[in-house]
Amino acid sequence: MRTFSPILASQALWQLRIKKRPFVLSHGINAKCNMHCDFCEYWKEEKDEMETGDILRLLDEAKRFGIKYYNAWTVEPLLRDDLPQIMAYARKLGMITSMITNGKLLSQRAHELDVVDYLSVSVDGTDSYKDIRGMDFDDLLAGIEAAKEGRRNPILMNCVISGQNLDDIEQLIHLAREMGVWISFEALHQSGDIGQDVWDRIGIQDTAKYERTVNSIIRLKKEGYPIINSLTYLKMVRDRNMDFKCHAADIILNITSDGWIEHCRVQKERLGHVSEGLENVWNASKEKRAMTARDCNGCLFFGYVEGSLLFDFKPEVMAHYEWI
Repeated sequence: MRTFSPILASQALWQLRIKKRPFVLSHGINAKCNMHCDFCEYWKEEKDEMETGDILRLLDEAKRFGIKYYNAWTVEPLLRDDLPQIMAYARKLGMITSMITNGKLLSQRAHELDVVDYLSVSVDGTDSYKDIRGMDFDDLLAGIEAAKEGRRNPILMNCVISGQNLDDIEQLIHLAREMGVWISFEALHQSGDIGQDVWDRIGIQDTAKYERTVNSIIRLKKEGYPIINSLTYLKMVRDRNMDFKCHAADIILNITSDGWIEHCRVQKERLGHVSEGLENVWNASKEKRAMTARDCNGCLFFGYVEGSLLFDFKPEVMAHYEWI
């Protein structure tokens, strides 16, 4: 497994702490999806999408603003034909590129993704995967194998822990090691935009089993399996304890498919539009960002928690955090 880069960490902390600007641009690059999972609200939102030229200009501005990391996500980036062009442009500007996909189109488009430095695939189970995602698990694995060819960094399988996949977790970790990929885990976030009937079906009902499962993840992490979460984060997930100060809005610039800059993926408070200029929106929203974070009930999204712990110089996270 790759070791943590102190140079990248230093660049991030300089941008965040000294320049007081975000390090990551997290871009909801499209508004369409080829899966209609009932626990996801993003594909249900009717939004426009930025044109290719507008995105390239956004990347130019982000580079001038000091952004080092470009992440393409929501709802399914591989539905955009121009995705390789966009990622290649970000790479040309010197940005690190990453992408999150549901994997349905990986087999067809894997050969186009050499411009993506860090590729993350949503893998929410093994035996339970088809019930959760509606896609054959073997088809997903074939896509991951195709995407592995010629990559500089291992692929990341990201698993959201739910009541449906507790029996699959250890098998999934062993599979990650066998396939030579990384794996990460994330707590299920019960969005208010999704009906209670869905959460009653997929939520955590057996808390004792849930805690045993997360303890197994912690044990296997200590044994050297390719789990990228920090132990600090995994213990928070196990205990459902949000014992950290959130700096998500200081670290990540969240931009929707239609160009709105939002506080974060939980508090979708609009801060401004890209047409107003990134620096202008950032400077004008300082008090609003602070107030929104202060009034938030919190979440356990992997990137938000780990990034916030890095921001606060937590030693264990700084030493072991291997994915931004």
